[in-house]
Amino acid sequence: MINQSKIEELNKIAKQMVTPGKGLLAADESMNTVGKRFSAISLENTEDNRRSFREMLLTAPGEGQYISGVILFDETIKQKTGSGKSFVEVLKEEGILPGIKVDQGLVDFGTAGEKTTKGLEGLAGRLSEYAALGAKFCKWRAVITIGQGMPTDENIRQNAKDLAAYALECQKAGLVPMVEPEVLLDGNHTIQQCEVASEKILTALFEEIKNKAVALEGLILKTNMVLPGKDSGVKVMPEEVAEATLRVFKKVLPNSLAGIAFLSGGQGEQEATANLNAMHLAGSLPWPITFSYARALQDGATKAWQGKPENLSVAQNVFLHRAKMNSLASLGKYSTDMEKDFNVSEAESVSQD
Repeated sequence: MINQSKIEELNKIAKQMVTPGKGLLAADESMNTVGKRFSAISLENTEDNRRSFREMLLTAPGEGQYISGVILFDETIKQKTGSGKSFVEVLKEEGILPGIKVDQGLVDFGTAGEKTTKGLEGLAGRLSEYAALGAKFCKWRAVITIGQGMPTDENIRQNAKDLAAYALECQKAGLVPMVEPEVLLDGNHTIQQCEVASEKILTALFEEIKNKAVALEGLILKTNMVLPGKDSGVKVMPEEVAEATLRVFKKVLPNSLAGIAFLSGGQGEQEATANLNAMHLAGSLPWPITFSYARALQDGATKAWQGKPENLSVAQNVFLHRAKMNSLASLGKYSTDMEKDFNVSEAESVSQD
């Protein structure tokens, strides 16, 4: 059981994470995932290039207007900018909460192609280290696959138990846990199948969270939107995405949950923004809902950057524009017309706005 004073401190951090008009940048990609991003721009996957990539994102001037927190990778939370300032210091100076991914990746579960997440062993020690480095919140990702005979009840239950166990350890360490059960976009499933799978994993997750006595006031849910599989060939309107997603939330989620942050999960940049915006046009909700995007915040900036110092200003401007659009979407104030007026060559237009 977490004592009341610690719960109050966790709640303060959680509320800051979902501050109205702000969301989170997920910059916690593994080295292999960064390598895939770099291959698209013909950039070598070295430690220095990874540091420069993160520096491009984390030092964008004024990003604290739109970003409440950044999820870092183990390598990144220990790195410094080219001028010698730690990334944690950079974020704190901008009023942004430093966070950290603490899971250790996926492992096979059974024989059907399902996965669970490793990292519970030695977690308490890692959390203590990250707290000392300045982290204020953590993230653990589990994945749920839709396919022939999947997801199984066994896989859903095991992932739910692991997420709840992780969440309790985080709260004991004074860190706000983000629990991320991601129903993968991969596949040709229907939006209805995604809705069923999303309801199942969220139901199991909050049953296990209750069993572990995790404090909901100090917990952030990071989850997928309800969407058809990317190989289904079906395109749905943002209003339909919002309707299906919120139907699950209203049925399953406790009102006392501190907040929700969506992952982008392979959506295009503008698609993820428009779908987030639609969530806020469906009437009042009991929880703050915002974004925690990786690719849907980074893709345009990465392509503009190309690993070249001379492209830094333009790349940061692209990133800030995307962050601003999602900030507006998190308030229900976004319109696709806002995209038409953006000129990436005007490097001062966003950062000075």
